[in-house]
Amino acid sequence: MNRIDAAFARLKQEGKTALIPFLTTGDPDIATTISIIQELEKAGASMIELGVPYSDPLADGPVIQRASERALLNRVTIQDCMDTAEQAREAGVTIPFILFTYFNPVLQFGLEPFIEMAKKKEISGLIIPDLPLEEDEEVRKLAEAAGIHLIPLVAPTSKDRVVRISRQARGFVYCVSSLGVTGVRAEFHSGIDDFLATVREATDLPIAVGFGISSREQVERFSKQADGVVVGSAIVRRIEEALPLLNDPQRRQEGLEQIGRFVAELNGNA
Repeated sequence: MNRIDAAFARLKQEGKTALIPFLTTGDPDIATTISIIQELEKAGASMIELGVPYSDPLADGPVIQRASERALLNRVTIQDCMDTAEQAREAGVTIPFILFTYFNPVLQFGLEPFIEMAKKKEISGLIIPDLPLEEDEEVRKLAEAAGIHLIPLVAPTSKDRVVRISRQARGFVYCVSSLGVTGVRAEFHSGIDDFLATVREATDLPIAVGFGISSREQVERFSKQADGVVVGSAIVRRIEEALPLLNDPQRRQEGLEQIGRFVAELNGNA
């Protein structure tokens, strides 16, 4: 069984919602990313999105853009990101990994070699935000054959495409809570509740909500309607704030624990 399916099945039995942190891989470096992954698993993360740093991240706001810039200064590649998943496994991490990447790095890698490598490195899911439903057939078939879930994004503006997108989904359906790029928000799209109800009717898969969620209150709010909650910019910002600690060998653990406490708070474990 795919690790994502197993995680959602277990959480459903326990009456819990998946907390899915997003990280920019290689920010500030690969070794620290692996330590952060270990810290997030201890803090109660159910699965982790590993963001591939990219020079033109159309869906990402300024916080994640800055993280990508820091990682790219270290020349972090899509191969490095998949290697990070493998190294985290070797370090004892068991939760699922979802690779979040734009399509160009995948295309440059080569579709078949990329899927083969993702399988080898135990990547359970893929999110490719700039690959639309109408153009994803080849990637989807290769991913399915490898037992990897291609996870689609649906937005409140998707309207009549929601059903078509949801029917092709694997793993879960990622519901975008707000229009525009990623980033911390105080308010969400005015029709978010109706939108989530529409997605729920369109699929038997779990649904997860992301874009802008940054507090325990918001996690609780969406846990009533969704099976998973994705938190990205708020965690990446905490990593950015902790950089002076993370880059100081004598205070590195303090920085890691700060990030872990924030995720534990989001998960209601503080």
